[in-house]
Amino acid sequence: MKETLAITRKELRSYFGSPMALIFLGAFLLATLFAFFWVDSFFARGIADVRPLFRWMPVLLIFLVSALTMRQWSGEQSAGTLELLLTLPVSPICLVLGKFLAVLALVAIALTLTLGLPLTVAIVGNLDWGPVWGGYLASLLLAAAYAGIGLFTSSRTDNQIVALISGVLICGAFYLVGSSGVTNFVGDRMAEILRAIGSGSRFQSIERGVIDLRDLIYYATLTGLFLALNVLSLESKRWSYSDGTLKHRRRVALTSGLVAVNLIAANIWLFPVRGLRLDLTEYREYSLSRPTIDILDSLEEPLLIRGYFSEKTHPLLAPLVPTVRDMLREYEIASRGKVQLDVVDPVSEPDKEAEANQVYGIRPTPFQVEGRYESSIINSYFDILIRYGDQSSVLSFSDLIEIEGRPDGTVDVRLRNLEYDLTSSIKKTVSGFQSADAVLASMSTPVELALYITPSTLPEWLVDAPVAIEAVAGDMVERSNGNLEYRVVDLDQPDSLATRQMLYDSYGLQPLAVSLFSDQSYYLYLVLSSNETTSAQVIYPSGEFSEAEVRTAIESALKRMTSGFLQVVGIWTPPEEASQDAFGQTQQSISSWRQLRETLGQDYEVRSVDLSLGQVDADVDVLVVVAPQNLDDLARYAVDQFLMRGGAVIVAAGNYGITVDPYTGSLSLRPLENGLAELLASYGIEVEQALVMDPRNEPFPVPVVRDVGGVQIQEIRAIDYPFFVDVRSDGMAPGHPVAANLSAVTMNWASPITVEEDANTDREVAALLWSSPNSWKTTSTAVQPDFDLHPEFGFPAGSDRASYTLAVAVQGVFESAYRESGAPAPTEGEEVSQQNQMALITTSAPTARLVVFGSAEFLDDTVFQISTSLSMDRYLNSLKVLQNAVAWSTEDTELLEIQSGGSASRLLAPLNEGQQSFLEGANYVLALLALVAVGIVWNVRRRSERPLELVTSEAIEAKRVTGEGGQ
Repeated sequence: MKETLAITRKELRSYFGSPMALIFLGAFLLATLFAFFWVDSFFARGIADVRPLFRWMPVLLIFLVSALTMRQWSGEQSAGTLELLLTLPVSPICLVLGKFLAVLALVAIALTLTLGLPLTVAIVGNLDWGPVWGGYLASLLLAAAYAGIGLFTSSRTDNQIVALISGVLICGAFYLVGSSGVTNFVGDRMAEILRAIGSGSRFQSIERGVIDLRDLIYYATLTGLFLALNVLSLESKRWSYSDGTLKHRRRVALTSGLVAVNLIAANIWLFPVRGLRLDLTEYREYSLSRPTIDILDSLEEPLLIRGYFSEKTHPLLAPLVPTVRDMLREYEIASRGKVQLDVVDPVSEPDKEAEANQVYGIRPTPFQVEGRYESSIINSYFDILIRYGDQSSVLSFSDLIEIEGRPDGTVDVRLRNLEYDLTSSIKKTVSGFQSADAVLASMSTPVELALYITPSTLPEWLVDAPVAIEAVAGDMVERSNGNLEYRVVDLDQPDSLATRQMLYDSYGLQPLAVSLFSDQSYYLYLVLSSNETTSAQVIYPSGEFSEAEVRTAIESALKRMTSGFLQVVGIWTPPEEASQDAFGQTQQSISSWRQLRETLGQDYEVRSVDLSLGQVDADVDVLVVVAPQNLDDLARYAVDQFLMRGGAVIVAAGNYGITVDPYTGSLSLRPLENGLAELLASYGIEVEQALVMDPRNEPFPVPVVRDVGGVQIQEIRAIDYPFFVDVRSDGMAPGHPVAANLSAVTMNWASPITVEEDANTDREVAALLWSSPNSWKTTSTAVQPDFDLHPEFGFPAGSDRASYTLAVAVQGVFESAYRESGAPAPTEGEEVSQQNQMALITTSAPTARLVVFGSAEFLDDTVFQISTSLSMDRYLNSLKVLQNAVAWSTEDTELLEIQSGGSASRLLAPLNEGQQSFLEGANYVLALLALVAVGIVWNVRRRSERPLELVTSEAIEAKRVTGEGGQ
């Protein structure tokens, strides 16, 4: 080992004793910084990662490492010092390792000098350091492999240029064999094998932050193989090709061959092995989370997961197929035999293709593939089927993939959150198959259903309610195999197991008024509790207490308190009403919410709600009200009573909606009337009659016509639009589940929200989203910018700058807005019905949750289309924040944990051009100073050390001339 380190020091001294080391380091830093800031346009990407640093590293290292290694042995041969070097009392292995470590040390120094880039990114954004360390490790491993190849080619020639070209060709061949330029011409299976051989494709796996044992063995094999060939090459130069050395030569060749075969065999043996890896990412983005494993463990029947992937597919999708296949394999392993995995190419299996088309509606997606001289259409499959019992769901190409544009005009195609997409589909499929009996069977401890009642004071119309409850509860207890216990608690009895005060303290239950002006009250509450859950479920059957209503309410409560069962989201959106333009032509409604329904439908049962009936079905878990307007008092009463029942209400409660000006045909705003403003105000939440404008905003696309040589060309130009408030990570509630996994959210035409502290002292209130400190309010509804009058923003800039709350979440006990006035009449002029009046709940259960967003339009399909024209998939964040709100409202901790485990906010802080230029220049200056410091430190160190005369080429040459050299 001492000899190896002596050789290493000698080679490093040789590098730094000439301009070569500083030229190498300078060229490396210049190329890296140029690629980072200019080729990949780091600031234009706006993402806090260092992917541009490592994107070009495999290609860059090919040339730089080959330049470092070209003189290692060819220089010795051309100078005539190799023979004397081989006669020294140092083994060829030590010689090879010494030169190898010197090259690797120089590359490590070069990589260390680039640490300023991730530090810069960490300053201006939330950087995940896992992929950073993975990228540096991958760079060292790749440099080690290239160094081994370069040393071998240098040992085979005495011409440094030939060694350089040979090294570049061999390293380039290993890189290209796994690149898309080669794999696109072969089938899927062969492409996967080529990617396993390619050095660049292996680099990408580690660079993303996943240390796979197969990748480590691959780089160790590649490095060891060429270092062994290097040793063999040096040994062969000392051989005498006589009969006396034949056995020795054969033995060395056989040993080297066996080592090479064993290394290759180890890679082949490990190729199908998955799971032996370490996920370095902050949120373990590439590992199955505990909720996913819990859902798989709860399966009672086999779950089929079948992937449909065509062998010939789009070149940008082909590299993703192995990733999806590996993830599906992780599901199969984690399920312990409960998941049946099948990955097929439908073209080669016509029977399964016919089944996919006819039974599951899976059809190939047409992709356009463009070459240099032609373009063609490829119809290929990229779908996943999930089937459990008689229930099934399909994840198509659009459900799995997200596309992001690059500054150079190309696109980056990648998987969204694959685990979240798979697990949420599995959960939905399994939930649709299971019944209330399955819910009870999954409970490890019995569930208690308690009826708290005052029989003597029940109103006449509820006299038969206990009989219906007794019949349903008795039937469910009989079928529960001991997992459900039922008891009746008469609060009028002196020896009752519960008191009125206990009910209020534990569940927030208060007596119900017999009638509006009556001083009599009664109790009739069903409470479902279990030791496995932290909160009980208070059951309020909707309508009359019939057996069907009671059964539905109990089964819904059972599913709410048990993870892994499908929950119901009720949605109210304004009816789509046609309008007329200035010419009397009928126009369809500009607003729609199709994307919202489809997104929530991936995880929940989505149901439209008719609030005009004055009540919400008992099996609805969350009520989502979007752009409330033109509601009568009975509809508001339905929302109020749903919240009083301990339900969760989410309101997109902006005061303005978009419409089309009938004269100009342009977008305009209209005030929304008769919404939920008064109802929310009764809960201490005021949505102000104003709009928030923010200098930090999402641009608005405006068509611009230019005259180019007499030809009119229409372009889309992005302009600052203060009404589209861009909420970044510094404007989100840290740690709150609703703001989890969000990079940014745009609140379009949002109104500020004010929370009355006195009315919410006993509730948990959290501000979820807020604007930047430089935002201001306006009461003007003029939404068309005028840059002639207001050149900075297109609108008058307010003088009172502040940060405004745009979304809040409230949890706790609410008091009904109708506690004093009573239930409203169903229709105007009609007296309040006795049933509605008696069913009035004046105080909510502690489980009640309310989420209010200050924008009515951030979930509108029209707004999504506007956003897509510039920022492609950014609008998905608006849907994601609502998904998080629903998951938090339903206490769906499994989906929240998987969702938050996918990623975090990785956007850069907003920087102006001056700040960007400063940071870029600072990195260039720091790199230059670091380079100078390395040169100074090394030269000072070199002068202070005694030269190692034994192994320097100069000393060997001197001894050869004077005749002192020899054994």
